Amino acid sequence: MIHMLHNADIETLPTTPPTHLPSHTVIATAYSCEPNKGSEPGIGWNVVREAARQHRVTVITRENNQPAIEAELARDPEPNLQFVYFDLPAWARWWKRGTRGLQAYYYLWQIGAARVARRLHAATPFDVAHHVTFGRYWNPSFLPSLGIPFVWGPVGGGESAPKPFWAGFGMKGRLYEQVRDLARWIGAADPAVKRTARAAALTFATTEETAQAVREAGAQRVEILGNAALNQAEIDRLADTPPPPDGPLRFLSVGRLLHWKGFDLGLRAFAEAGGAGSTYAFVGDGPDRARLEALAQDLDVADRVTFHGVLPRSETLAEMGRSHALVHPSLHDSGGWVCIEAMAAGRPVFCLDLGGPAIMVDDETGINIPAESPEQAVRDLAAAMRTFTPARAGVLGRAAQRRTQAHFTWEGKGRQVAAGYRTAVATASR
Repeated sequence: MIHMLHNADIETLPTTPPTHLPSHTVIATAYSCEPNKGSEPGIGWNVVREAARQHRVTVITRENNQPAIEAELARDPEPNLQFVYFDLPAWARWWKRGTRGLQAYYYLWQIGAARVARRLHAATPFDVAHHVTFGRYWNPSFLPSLGIPFVWGPVGGGESAPKPFWAGFGMKGRLYEQVRDLARWIGAADPAVKRTARAAALTFATTEETAQAVREAGAQRVEILGNAALNQAEIDRLADTPPPPDGPLRFLSVGRLLHWKGFDLGLRAFAEAGGAGSTYAFVGDGPDRARLEALAQDLDVADRVTFHGVLPRSETLAEMGRSHALVHPSLHDSGGWVCIEAMAAGRPVFCLDLGGPAIMVDDETGINIPAESPEQAVRDLAAAMRTFTPARAGVLGRAAQRRTQAHFTWEGKGRQVAAGYRTAVATASR
């Protein structure tokens, strides 16, 4: 039975045993947690849902996530998973509007959620505490105050755009990177963040860059756990994507058009590669669109480049089916969900050897380019595009599908999280 709880129900948390015996009882915080979503909401939902396959998991999340969670669990129940919905009182959140005041509200929410967790723990003790979302290494969790083994993550955000690339960002882009670096520095200096890192019996980091950052903050045991994955049903649907078409090469980029996504590098490489009849399509919108459109004109490839804007998912997948490869030269991406979707659809990925995409893409499934300077990255991307063929797209794409099935399913990541709980308990008992 699934129990949906509000603040007033906390003292009556049910203790009815689940239908299959879990290994441990877990209390988790997932500020962002919503089924059938990507990014942070999808990470929160999929991590706790899959962990509940082997453990009994109680999740503290926000009240605005309740309708979607209740609907999904009514459709597909999980006896080991239950939710407590918590928000700050109305008088303490009137000033939060969308992203305005989000960071301050989130910090206070974390403090309040830890108090809720302590009350739950006093009534029915848990074996493990787990902070799931937000997944930023420079934000603290207050769950260690429960005094039980604590698991942190997957946390990301340790990735940075290499400084040689900053010159091409424009003034606003450089300012964004400076503010981001300052925010991370301030957050990492927070004593609460350092206490979080030191208290973690196990930290899941999304990339090696973040792993290094959390070690510097004091984390002792760190495992890499990427935050981009698909469930088996999604993989099966994407596997039905038709094979790459014959004829001239068609490249595709999908995502928000932001300076740090590196789409200008892909566009420059496409122009340098040449290729009679080859085309390049962009799906997505954002503040960098005008700059990219002007760049296509300057490079004299505007007649072979299409900017579709934002498309419905069905049309985006159709566009992927008409393409031979995804170009995703992101400069600081912790995840890269679109890369996994492309790989599951049998499309190889062109990326830089940075962040999450670098973990996903190897030489057998795509093109992974070093990122030493913009000139070098464009030159190497162009060379790879120039020698690419539909036949090679098919070979790499089939390998990408096998790699996705082997390494990037939520079911597999859930097993790693579930094993992490056992590791945390065993480590704490020594």
